[in-house]
Amino acid sequence: MIIAKESVVTMHYTLKNEAGEVLDTSAGREPLVYLHGVGGLISGLEKELEGKQANDKLNAVIPPEEAYGSRRDDLLRIVSKEGFQGEEALVEGMRVQLETDRGPAVAVVSGIEGENVTLDLNHPLADVTLHFEVEVLNVREAEAEEIAHGHVHGEGGHQH
Repeated sequence: MIIAKESVVTMHYTLKNEAGEVLDTSAGREPLVYLHGVGGLISGLEKELEGKQANDKLNAVIPPEEAYGSRRDDLLRIVSKEGFQGEEALVEGMRVQLETDRGPAVAVVSGIEGENVTLDLNHPLADVTLHFEVEVLNVREAEAEEIAHGHVHGEGGHQH
């Protein structure tokens, strides 16, 4: 069976950046299981997987516009240091969770100047060209309930 909309795909993957550093991998862990065609993966990778089948291996290079987009300056927020509670000292590069009008979000502290803290809400992989090595292990038809819920159930199924 080939990968098409509403098929359930089981795959191993390794994600690297342009410099060849491993950013994420399923090696040594459970494979990734996802429902194809419902936005569970970045669009560029879904496009590359379309039409593939079990035992296929592929290397896909995904530009930022088909992955996590470009960095946007409007996703930088300057807030007062007073708003942070907790014992942990604020340092550049640390991740913090904050409430936004669209629910909780993770930001990176990108600058600290006096009482002003700059938070970066861009995705950590914005502007990054992604290099995926993928091995398709299995492809099956999704069950009606999985399609209705928009994600895989049961064996190895978890949302991303």
